[in-house]
Amino acid sequence: MNNENPMRFWDLVYSDLVRKEALFQPSASPPHKRKGIYLKALSPRSLPVFLYRCAFYFRKTPLRFLSHLFSLANYLFFGLEIAMDCRIGPGLFLAHTQGTVIGAYEIGRNAVIYQGVTLGAKSLSFAFDSEHRPTIGNDVVIGAGAKILGGVTIHDNAQIGANAVVVTSVPQSAVVGGVPAKILKFLDDKA
Repeated sequence: MNNENPMRFWDLVYSDLVRKEALFQPSASPPHKRKGIYLKALSPRSLPVFLYRCAFYFRKTPLRFLSHLFSLANYLFFGLEIAMDCRIGPGLFLAHTQGTVIGAYEIGRNAVIYQGVTLGAKSLSFAFDSEHRPTIGNDVVIGAGAKILGGVTIHDNAQIGANAVVVTSVPQSAVVGGVPAKILKFLDDKA
């Protein structure tokens, strides 16, 4: 999950757009020209991710105020709040944005997040570290209305059911659901 070699801004944006296209057209081959895929960035599923990428990019520059403007645009136009300091890997897909709050410490590559999800601290905490905020692995799917709270880790390939409330770490390839969330099965189980 940690990005020792962070991707360049446009590479991240391109990865997000390619991931979206792959989810909508699984049998299609990846586009060969970047120009064509960038034209699809104005989708309500792509533009919020682009605005977040801009906010993250500008957060530690002398133009930090732009970071706040991009975050505000996401909130006003898409009902989406993403912490500017949350590091999110390539391939983020937001199925819908309304009512979603992403205050995780870190999110891995190819995450799918549905509407109404909350990722954040258990209490009013402004600390931005893995002890207070969730860490989400690679290829994780988070269902509509799910809440993941506190310094928990959601390991790779896990699936969080709709409206689940997760307050403990979730192992790799586990499917969890309920309040509080419990393991329902593992994805590699044949049952």
